[in-house]
Amino acid sequence: MDLTDLILLPIAFLGATVAAFWLSMVIWTFRDIRARTRDLPTQLLATLLVAVLNLPGLLIYLILRPRETLAEAYERALEEELILQSLEEIEQCPGCGRRVKAEFIVCPYCHTRLKQLCPRCQRPLSLEWTVCPYCGIGLGAPAPSPTVTRAVRGSPP
Repeated sequence: MDLTDLILLPIAFLGATVAAFWLSMVIWTFRDIRARTRDLPTQLLATLLVAVLNLPGLLIYLILRPRETLAEAYERALEEELILQSLEEIEQCPGCGRRVKAEFIVCPYCHTRLKQLCPRCQRPLSLEWTVCPYCGIGLGAPAPSPTVTRAVRGSPP
């Protein structure tokens, strides 16, 4: 082995290491951007940015990339939907708009009738129901809405 072989061997090793590092940056960028967007031109642009500019391209990509992955955005959307659903389940008095418990028959704040009792099983029922879902007894015509009743009487809502 002469001197040129001793110099070429570390240079070849260094070149292979740099090429492997460059290739791994490009592959990582492609996989990362695919997890963050479904937009194909954006995926190609981000991958080309890193492939052409190397480390500066990677830094630019890290600054400009979408903040969350598609999976994180999906989970966040599910959490938001669950929160909205739980808020919709909270009952409000039609008279005063305050929160009331589901088992309340009368609003404790404005005394608006919220539910009626079943004449047979004594369970609270919605005013709109014409039959008790618990015991099956018919209730007749649905009671008028509390807000309509208040408006007819002339009392303020």
